[in-house]
Amino acid sequence: MWATGQGARHAVGMFLGEDLLAYLVLAFGGALFVGNLVAVIRPPERQLDDDNLERAPVGRSLAFSAIGLVATIWALASLISG
Repeated sequence: MWATGQGARHAVGMFLGEDLLAYLVLAFGGALFVGNLVAVIRPPERQLDDDNLERAPVGRSLAFSAIGLVATIWALASLISG
């Protein structure tokens, strides 16, 4: 639906739908969960330089992974419940 005002036309409604925030939380939560979990399970084969760590900090990575999992589950529950 288009609305006119002051000679300009613009779409009425929310950009990318009503569930935009839930989709963004799902995307960022999933990336946080998977990225940190992979960093712990499969560290890089060789160290690139002295500024990079040999392994990811396990405690912090697992904590961030848990936060990402909670965000992902919350976003999925929000999208499914409508």
